[in-house]
Amino acid sequence: MLNLATILDESAKNLPEKEAVVCGDIRLTFAQLRDTTNQIANGLIAAGIQPGDRIALSCPNLHFFPLAYFGIVKAGAVVVPLNILLSSQEIAYHLADSEAKGFICFEGSQELPFGPRGWEAFNNSPHCQHFWLIDSGAALVSDTTVEHFSGLLENPATTTDVATQADDTVVVLYTSGTTGKPKGAELTHANIFLNVVQFARLSHAQTEDNQLVVLPLFHTFGQTVQMCGSLYNGNKMVLIPRFEPQAVVDAMLKEKITVFCGVPTMYWALLHNVDISEDQVEQIRSTLRLCGAGGSSLPLEIIKGFEAKFHVPILEGYGLSETSPVASFNLLDKPRKPGSVGMPIWGVDIRIVDTENQELPRGEKGEIIIRGHNVMKGYLNRPDATAEAIRNGWFHSGDIGYMDEEGYIFIVDRVKDMIIRGGYNVYPRELEETILEHPAISLAAVVGIPDDQYGEEVKAFVILNEGSNLTDEELISWCKERMAAFKYPRLVEIRESLPMTATGKILKRELKNL
Repeated sequence: MLNLATILDESAKNLPEKEAVVCGDIRLTFAQLRDTTNQIANGLIAAGIQPGDRIALSCPNLHFFPLAYFGIVKAGAVVVPLNILLSSQEIAYHLADSEAKGFICFEGSQELPFGPRGWEAFNNSPHCQHFWLIDSGAALVSDTTVEHFSGLLENPATTTDVATQADDTVVVLYTSGTTGKPKGAELTHANIFLNVVQFARLSHAQTEDNQLVVLPLFHTFGQTVQMCGSLYNGNKMVLIPRFEPQAVVDAMLKEKITVFCGVPTMYWALLHNVDISEDQVEQIRSTLRLCGAGGSSLPLEIIKGFEAKFHVPILEGYGLSETSPVASFNLLDKPRKPGSVGMPIWGVDIRIVDTENQELPRGEKGEIIIRGHNVMKGYLNRPDATAEAIRNGWFHSGDIGYMDEEGYIFIVDRVKDMIIRGGYNVYPRELEETILEHPAISLAAVVGIPDDQYGEEVKAFVILNEGSNLTDEELISWCKERMAAFKYPRLVEIRESLPMTATGKILKRELKNL
């Protein structure tokens, strides 16, 4: 028997009075977290939830998320975390596709006004039997028949012993759906547990660590690496409901944060959009020992700027929802190579292959495929999609990369993001790295747009540093001097902001439609 909730119960047994979760004025010890999740699990079982039933969860980074998440896991059920920005229609799709038996939903508060989208979606999902409202005091759902999350806490705090196996599904994570409808990746107890254990080893985790968690918990990075990792390590986990640079700095100072993980746009914002004194920088330097990055490739200029300011290493890793997520990672005790996402983690194999699935020599670019304990069971109720993604035991990522002679992996781009201009392959990330070397540029995104002559033309969207007055013609000329003739952007658009997902990724598909 293996149940992911063991990571919480073991820490509660060994460190019962240590703070586990901090969220605003809420501070929960490991013992309190364990007992409350037991109550929730017992409440779910009393409501008729069976092992293997899927329970959707929509909640920002509040203490309710780990409470609900591990309550579901302890009941032997399956968590289906939902992006908090989904529309009512999109939520209804996820409830139907996952065949969710119940739905635990935070409907908003004065500070976090989401609106009653979950309740509307539930009412349009007759197969979903339970709607548990996370009480926020906002009274956005007035129906007297609604069940309240607080009601689950009226159950005994005794340990719930629901048998689950290592290869049972524990979480269904929906992919972003950039091509077609979102698909639910089935991750097992063993998938996530082994990923948590490996990341703890790679990051030299310490019980005294205080982790700042601003990555959305509905996303695999924040959920596995930080939330589950914090509980396994016995760390204090400090939750911030939504990313605001100043709030991050304030929390780093107040809670003496030692570990921070983010996506590239978060590091960019902390460099450019925060008011911080030199004394505060020194205070952060005195405690912050490690930063992690994932989600998308971190531009070298941002790495250099952040590390120079805070004197802390940013270790990049690579993974996907389908790989639980970590597949490769840089190491504290090995040299880092600029732009590399490190080497495969223990128990995971990575190859670079051509279109015929033949392994390529070191240094040659091809698709990244992955095999190991971290690879999902498959896509929920989609055998054809699973067979297409997992072939002969290897998960095909759709990412383009290469491996150098020492085994370090470099991500070039997504297959779907690659631009084919006049028959030549153009990799946007390579161009973005070069553009960010311009002293006037703060952030850049390169996409391909339809073109009658070349099939696709290269276009760059950029944000300027404050006080800069660079023109699009000047930037094009600058790029022309530094890039091959088939690569440099013929079109440049200077903007004040770029569209981003809830996880901080730049929405290139929206840029293509502008």
